Amino acid sequence: MQRLIRFSHCDPAGIVYFPVYFDMFNGAVEDWFTQGLDIDYATMILQRRLGLPIVHAECDFVIPSRMGDTLTLGVLLERLGRSSLQLRINGEHEGQVRLSGSLTVVTTSLDDFAAVPIPDDIRAAMKRYQAGCEG
Repeated sequence: MQRLIRFSHCDPAGIVYFPVYFDMFNGAVEDWFTQGLDIDYATMILQRRLGLPIVHAECDFVIPSRMGDTLTLGVLLERLGRSSLQLRINGEHEGQVRLSGSLTVVTTSLDDFAAVPIPDDIRAAMKRYQAGCEG
């Protein structure tokens, strides 16, 4: 996914304000579902009532990004559990890694906010994607 760095993303030093990256990560996960897994994220949330809250996040900020840069965010499925998954999201600009984040998300029911097993259709799509990552 491509993300243009805008004025609103930057702090007074002219570089991306670090919490903005976590918002970009969340957007990358939404796009990954819709475009990478072919599972409409909005339908999953609004109709299937399944959520994917982040329960752990960390990031290494390697090189600052500035307004006008375009980041390419790539999603790698590192671990697939019963109800959780761990994603690696790397942000690159012109072939240089700018940041590398790790997210652990848990599939939850949006009715009672309890963890639920990853549904079979979503798990199958994730396994296909994971196989592609390993290849």
